[in-house]
Amino acid sequence: MPAALSIPAAVLSAYLAGSIPFAVIVVKIFWGQDIRTLGSGNTGATNVLRVFGTAPGLAVLALDAFKGALGVTLALLMAPAEWGGAGQDWFRVLGAMSAIAGHSFSPFIGFRGGKGVATAAGAIVVLAPRTILVMMVIFLAVVAVFKYVSVGSVVIAALFPGVCWMLYPDRYALLAFSVLAAGLVIWRHRSNIGRIRRGEEPKITFRRRMWDELKARHHDRSV
Repeated sequence: MPAALSIPAAVLSAYLAGSIPFAVIVVKIFWGQDIRTLGSGNTGATNVLRVFGTAPGLAVLALDAFKGALGVTLALLMAPAEWGGAGQDWFRVLGAMSAIAGHSFSPFIGFRGGKGVATAAGAIVVLAPRTILVMMVIFLAVVAVFKYVSVGSVVIAALFPGVCWMLYPDRYALLAFSVLAAGLVIWRHRSNIGRIRRGEEPKITFRRRMWDELKARHHDRSV
């Protein structure tokens, strides 16, 4: 494929892969509900976890992460061989950013979407695997202390460029990605930051309180 076509093809394919709204699909298939009308209304894994429980939330998390990995892989497959390692690294980054953008602004649900953290994590598994363990430990520690997924997400986003610089100082495409992805994730969490300041942000739990309430309402209407 000519280089002039490979770039838009990589962007489009990765964007469409990232655009698949797995949270909407999973909740609709298994519960007949629209996740956009439940909880925070967000179409990410955290809202699914809050409303429907741990297992569905983790399933959507894995699917959203897969989108990020797939976006990077698709973009790399379209990278011209003559561009060499550095050029192909830029294609990986292009695929990662396109997949994250697709998740955050999906054309299938009115250009709405999730915050992009899970999709970014999937892309990072392919892009910079040595950073994953560090970021996971930091994320879990922050969430365990503060009980806010959004705080953990913002913290690891803010630290990600520094971790990349320490582990991959010569990969300029990756360093550019780390800054862009961190900025997008933090910007997408601005409403969460506002709710935390007002004391309105729900803390993470592993109970199924909201789903139990939905079932109770349905039961009350049927008797």
